[in-house]
Amino acid sequence: MSSSERAGTKHDPQANTDFGFASIPAAEKAQRVRGVFDRVASRYDVMNDLMSLGLHRAWKAFAIALSGVRRGDRVLDVAAGSGDLSRAFAQRVGPSGQVWATDINGAMLSVGRDRLLDVGAVCPAIQCDAEHLPFPNATFDCVSVAFGLRNMTNKLDALAEMTRVLRPGGRLLVLEFSKVWKPLEKPYDVYSFKVLPWLGERVAQDGEAYRYLAESIRMHPDQDTLKNMMEQVGLSQVEYFNLTAGVVALHRGYRSF
Repeated sequence: MSSSERAGTKHDPQANTDFGFASIPAAEKAQRVRGVFDRVASRYDVMNDLMSLGLHRAWKAFAIALSGVRRGDRVLDVAAGSGDLSRAFAQRVGPSGQVWATDINGAMLSVGRDRLLDVGAVCPAIQCDAEHLPFPNATFDCVSVAFGLRNMTNKLDALAEMTRVLRPGGRLLVLEFSKVWKPLEKPYDVYSFKVLPWLGERVAQDGEAYRYLAESIRMHPDQDTLKNMMEQVGLSQVEYFNLTAGVVALHRGYRSF
């Protein structure tokens, strides 16, 4: 976690930020993240199943269950990737609702759009930066971001933008890797820094990309810090739910005005 986020302030755009364990100019991070996901897009879903032993499906199902999304709602899926959440939301909102999918990475967005079309879900897909969402204020009943916030350069800016486009009473869901239960830290480190890059090299032919992903998890704010950040951008009733001993946490907050 960077010092500016620890203090609860927004990043100076001229300052450095983290890219995994490396410190780089903030202006370079989005391009570097795009490069990582360009390289792994075609094998992203296979790697998700292998890395999590299929648990990512249960984590996403839990997020959907707590979303409160109903028929006719308008939903924004930020960092939609290969479209798992978008597809589930589309089933919930039905033909009278709308689900919009956004991602900064065109390759990932294309994979997700094609998968959605394959199951008959027509969801508008927009390539954009989560820190500058191209939607009016108070547009959506629910905004979700799953396993994408830790890759964003200015997390507070992104959270503020997602809050801005929520209607009063709307929910923001953040599903993300988090701080694991302390007795599991050592085996989790072995898995993250030895097994994941090994899998990435053999399955996705890119061990470095998965080494970055493991490092990015360690640099992400812990559960309570992220809760405080969500409150700082104006969300209320913020709570979190630890999943799989804190490997993942789901945060939920409401826009009250």
